[in-house]
Amino acid sequence: MIINTDLSLSHEIQAEILPGEKQLWVGKPKAGIQFRKSDALFIPFSIFWAGFAIFWFVGVFMSGAPYFLLFFGIPFVCAGLYITVGRFFYDSYKRGKTLYAVTDKRVIIKNGGIKGQTVTLNIKSLQDISIIEKQDGSGTITFNSNNSFPSIFGQSNWPGTKRPQAPTLEFITDVRAVYNLIIKQQIA
Repeated sequence: MIINTDLSLSHEIQAEILPGEKQLWVGKPKAGIQFRKSDALFIPFSIFWAGFAIFWFVGVFMSGAPYFLLFFGIPFVCAGLYITVGRFFYDSYKRGKTLYAVTDKRVIIKNGGIKGQTVTLNIKSLQDISIIEKQDGSGTITFNSNNSFPSIFGQSNWPGTKRPQAPTLEFITDVRAVYNLIIKQQIA
């Protein structure tokens, strides 16, 4: 069973396909700015951080304080701007360069971003597969989530959270069909 195989994407993933392996599905995450559940906590915190950093920086500037204090505040303002706005644009950029594929033997996640990385998962050895499906049929499939560190914030791209995260097929359309395809390959 082959579903949603976009020929332009098939060409991009071809280098990852092993001899004798059959490509069943290829896709990309949704483009543009997307929000996660963790943003419910991160957005208010980031606005508070950026607001306080800018307020402090402007206060120091207007008071005529030494330049050292201005330079001290610049990293905090930059961090505030990144966590408030910049992280959404970086995440969108990274997802725009990400590609997913399912073959008869593996799940392939070719991550984009500044440091490209390819993760392959043997379909037969996947033990914990979970699905989150939205009303529009899009969603996320998470693999081996029991092997990642739990977080009250869920899977996040929050600065400084370089903890092992479970591999995911994130923000894909027709998530249920891809999930069923993977399950079918596991029992085949």
